[in-house]
Amino acid sequence: MSPTSLSLLVLTGLLGLVIGSFLNVVIYRVPAGIPLTRASQCPACDAPVKPWQNVPVVSWLVLRAKCAACGAGISGRYPLVELATGLTFVGIVWWLIDAFGIAAVSPQAEFWPSLVAFLYLAAISIALTLIDLDTRRLPNPIVLPSYVVLGVLFTLACVLGAPWEGLLRAAIGGAALFAFYFLLRLIRPGGMGGGDVKLAGVLGIALGWVGWGALVVGAFAAFVFGGVFGVALLVLRRAGRKSAIPFGPWMIAGAWVGILAGESLAQWYLGLLAG
Repeated sequence: MSPTSLSLLVLTGLLGLVIGSFLNVVIYRVPAGIPLTRASQCPACDAPVKPWQNVPVVSWLVLRAKCAACGAGISGRYPLVELATGLTFVGIVWWLIDAFGIAAVSPQAEFWPSLVAFLYLAAISIALTLIDLDTRRLPNPIVLPSYVVLGVLFTLACVLGAPWEGLLRAAIGGAALFAFYFLLRLIRPGGMGGGDVKLAGVLGIALGWVGWGALVVGAFAAFVFGGVFGVALLVLRRAGRKSAIPFGPWMIAGAWVGILAGESLAQWYLGLLAG
């Protein structure tokens, strides 16, 4: 691996830790309607969080998972989100380095907006997954701006040299998945939430950008994951046939399977059919 690629992996991993710290704020405040600009404070005693107490992972360890002012416990989910975000960012960079064929040379110009787009998608994927599990909601302030963010970044990638057909695929993918989930919601209103419909369009944009195989595999995988999880809950008697199960996390998981492996899986499947 070239020094350029290694440096990029390290820097992106550190960025992921910082973004993960911010995601903890987003996950807690957005569903509660608390402004993100408000200074951080302990939810138990309202003591302000000092800068040295807000260093990703390290502060949690130094403070021994307790508030420095009142001793209230600090959830282990905070450092886990930070670590998960850092590792996810590194994984995405690794994937894109391989996809762009970057070795000892500097990345092509279109690499950078593509990188930012998928890092952004990873960040909102983590936030939306936890918010949906906690509240059964996929908040509009996170989902709706994502259409603009991904659209602008993928357009910029095309301006800098990426094939324009990728942008067309992204537009078709977003529209197709949005329409499909919207139709499902019309057929069975209680089985699909409005947030799922809006999220489907965002995921469809990213999947379409990667390729048609990614779009098909990503869309299908969501229902496979959701179905397996639902059956498991029924078998374990943790839910009934009419229990509400958040589908957003499975949509996101399926989308990432499509993004990272969808093209290869689609080619493998077509090869089986041809053989």
